[in-house]
Amino acid sequence: MLTEIFVAALVLTTGVRLWLATRHRAHVAAHRSEVPVAFREAIPLEAHQKAADYTVARASLGRTDVVIGALWLLVLTLGGGLQWMFDLAGRLAGDGMVRDLVFIGIVAFASSLIDLPVLMWRTFVIEQRFGFNKMTLGMFFGDQIKHGLIGAAIGAPAVAAVLWIMDSLGAAWWVYAWAFWLTFSLAMMVLYPTFIAPLFNKFEPMPAGELRSRIEALLERCGFRSDGLFVMDGSRRSAHGNAYFTGFGKGKRIVFFDTLLNRLGGDEIEAVLAHELGHYKHHHIWKRVGWIAAGSLAFFALLGWLVDAPWFFEQLGVSSQGDAMALTLFALVIPVFSFPLSPILSLMSRKHEFEADAYAVAQTRADWLVTALVKLYRDNASTLTPDPLYSQFYDSHPPAALRVARLQST
Repeated sequence: MLTEIFVAALVLTTGVRLWLATRHRAHVAAHRSEVPVAFREAIPLEAHQKAADYTVARASLGRTDVVIGALWLLVLTLGGGLQWMFDLAGRLAGDGMVRDLVFIGIVAFASSLIDLPVLMWRTFVIEQRFGFNKMTLGMFFGDQIKHGLIGAAIGAPAVAAVLWIMDSLGAAWWVYAWAFWLTFSLAMMVLYPTFIAPLFNKFEPMPAGELRSRIEALLERCGFRSDGLFVMDGSRRSAHGNAYFTGFGKGKRIVFFDTLLNRLGGDEIEAVLAHELGHYKHHHIWKRVGWIAAGSLAFFALLGWLVDAPWFFEQLGVSSQGDAMALTLFALVIPVFSFPLSPILSLMSRKHEFEADAYAVAQTRADWLVTALVKLYRDNASTLTPDPLYSQFYDSHPPAALRVARLQST
């Protein structure tokens, strides 16, 4: 019955995602003509309407992306696409590990080509229309090539290690594979900001001055030690602004987009950074690592059961069994069945955002963070009126009205 269950789950998941996107579009469009009361003094109607139109455009493209993704999954599975790619890899590379890596590479490359039109439309039509895109075609394709080469250079050895573990370490291989994958993921979190991110953007130390002195005083007050304060040239690719910190231990870096520094005042920047420090103080990163570790352990345990089940392959359109095929097939179909977990994960993330906001208020002032958020909502064209149900499924941050209302009540 796996074929029927899979098709039913795919149809249901796709239908729910399309329904949520349609609700979201309709709700945002219905509230386009009037700025919510809490924001009328800070956000003009023109900016509110721009955010509504931007959200509707992205939601419309999102519906197309959902349909393309569902059809592509059917092509790969019941349509025989994975089997054809596996046979092609065999003709190109023979048998063994090389064939398996070539097969996974073909699947990844083909999937990236399928995703490319939607990505280009989002960048050069929607982002361009609303004044956010700063990328040229050359920069866009250069980034895609870099991502592909880095993915191959880092991903191929990692996948090869997992395949070797699956083949060599007996029935409990999935425990060792999980431990390796978790270690690899943590290592990438440490290495990415230092060695990979600079391949795409320039990171300059924040210049000395009043703003840096304020930030350093905040860090000292919060007991936060970092490897440095950096400004990233995010304006080369987009007009959106942000700030974040990465790394662990002594390798923690604080990064500000240049667009953010150009839009916010010193009080607001301090409040935004205090919010990010709140995530650190509440151990949100480690909690999320714990969620990922638990989820990936369940992933590998289930895969360890299915890898030797002929019906798992046959019922999903594949005639060739093996570790590489099992790993690829499972990774493709598991999101169909895990989609109902989305609201739970979003709820936990929003809880963390509220906690980080509370920490920021304790270290700075609530009105500083409110004005910063209002400017970011306005400048990033973030809708103030998302559909509530859509937001519960997808939004990692609380809706603007709820978030600001809670800050103003403190």
